Amino acid sequence: MAQALTARQQNVYDFIVKTMGDHGYPPTRAEIARALGFRSPNAAEEHLRALERKGAIRIVRNTSRGIRLPAQDASVESAIDTVGNSDSASQGLPIIGEVAAGSPILAAEHIDRYCPLPAEYFTPKADYLLRVRGLSMKDVGILEGDLLAVHRTEHVRDGQIVVARIDDDVTVKRFQRQGHHVQLTAENTDFPPIDIDLRTQALDIEGVGVGVIRGGNGQALG
Repeated sequence: MAQALTARQQNVYDFIVKTMGDHGYPPTRAEIARALGFRSPNAAEEHLRALERKGAIRIVRNTSRGIRLPAQDASVESAIDTVGNSDSASQGLPIIGEVAAGSPILAAEHIDRYCPLPAEYFTPKADYLLRVRGLSMKDVGILEGDLLAVHRTEHVRDGQIVVARIDDDVTVKRFQRQGHHVQLTAENTDFPPIDIDLRTQALDIEGVGVGVIRGGNGQALG
């Protein structure tokens, strides 16, 4: 980091890093305030601005979870700069573009290229990177043009961000389930939730989001 942090700033920074490691996305101001005993989210905001001035984080404006770690961004951007066009899995994590209706998400024709990041860069390990289209998840800091790191699993918990297939469509949303009913919720009030009755409609979970990185362009899923 460019400048030394105060003890309180270090606490905030450590909480951000832990939250991103545990959940794959940064905390909100309210979550920081609650975890660290601040009287209000405004106090958390003041610490975040101080961390940004010192080069410890980067704030993405107008999003509730818009916090980035510059060191992580730099290592990812460096890796993306060296991405080749080889179709060999040894090149790293596959970057998935558009997914054709009804076909497996990791089908060869969906892989645009590979990013030479190790799967273990994320916890749990990532199996692929999915390009993000649109702003339906902007309030958790998942923005247009980002790459969502995805861990392949069918087992998900309430509150996790998932890559879900509904009939022939693939989407990224927050997962909630009660009995036979599933709600897939956007992190943007402009988008209504998707309600699914598992007794009458097919839903397949392709994986859970384990991290977000900057990079990539063109068409994507959102």
